[in-house]
Amino acid sequence: MTVKRVAAVIQLRAEKEAQYRELHAQVWPGVLATLHEAGVTNYSIFLRDGLLFSYLEFTGEEYGDAMKRIADDPTTKEWWAITDPCQQPVGSARAGEWWVEAEELFHLD
Repeated sequence: MTVKRVAAVIQLRAEKEAQYRELHAQVWPGVLATLHEAGVTNYSIFLRDGLLFSYLEFTGEEYGDAMKRIADDPTTKEWWAITDPCQQPVGSARAGEWWVEAEELFHLD
């Protein structure tokens, strides 16, 4: 099994931090199920100085297809409608980019 490691960053709006923390203390079961079904494992989101850092491992066949299935899921769309206003892209994001993937420079197994 091949594992794809993915890290990404986005800014958290300071005035939305409490709401974002509350939402992620009880992530909706349908959102979690969709992630699992798509092959997403070992998923974490970290916060430091207003910057959200996510890390996940993908164990499915085609990452792009899996991400599209997640994005097309009605429950996930509803979840993102609530969480997206808590976030804003980092300055280096291209037009239309939200969470920006980070380049892996080092890994130790």
